[in-house]
Amino acid sequence: MKKIVLIEDDSDLFALLKYNLEKEGYAVAGSQTGKGATDLCRREKPDLVILDIMLPDSDGLDICKSIRSHPELAHLPVIFLTARASETDRIVGLELGANDYIVKPFFVRELIARVKIQFRSQAAPPRTMKSGGLELDRTSCSVTLNGGELTLTATEFRLLEFLMSRPGVVFNREQLLDSVWGHDRAVTDRTVDVYILRLRQKVESDPANPTYIRSVRGFGYCFREASVEEAQAIIT
Repeated sequence: MKKIVLIEDDSDLFALLKYNLEKEGYAVAGSQTGKGATDLCRREKPDLVILDIMLPDSDGLDICKSIRSHPELAHLPVIFLTARASETDRIVGLELGANDYIVKPFFVRELIARVKIQFRSQAAPPRTMKSGGLELDRTSCSVTLNGGELTLTATEFRLLEFLMSRPGVVFNREQLLDSVWGHDRAVTDRTVDVYILRLRQKVESDPANPTYIRSVRGFGYCFREASVEEAQAIIT
């Protein structure tokens, strides 16, 4: 089931949209204020955000910028709802990263049609991810290195999958805990260091000088894509 975060301050419109979206089979979480909108998206992990621009305590444009700048949320489709109908407002909204821009008043059926378009255009994640000699298969939950299968725990697999799917993006420990372990957890941020060490021992030819899982001093960890040539050079 697809999940939508709805942020709309008009209580009647909020209730109307929530009812109709749920009637279409979507799960809806939301707020009638802009405060904490980014944290709400991080917590709910939606597939799409419907965002009013003119909120009583926030500017929807700033919220959109915050979503686009957050590594966990940057991929989310954002649909603006607004009474701002000028061409300039539309251009600004789209340039800030909105996927669609709907002007009030509007037909609810039109909004739902726009939501369905966004979901149809979302590419399915690739079944496999490969970097150098390292390959991860989401379907079979397996990982191979230079053709040999590795034995990973479920948490190690989720951590590697998360990093591999976002190459070059640096994540701090808190972000990794939220994304891999979830918010309802009973572990400390040092748990991340332990699992990174375990992964390196399994996927790196030289764990002390990692090729794939890099440390960024003072920030966190990131996955670096390696070419086949690099992988072969490491083997030899």
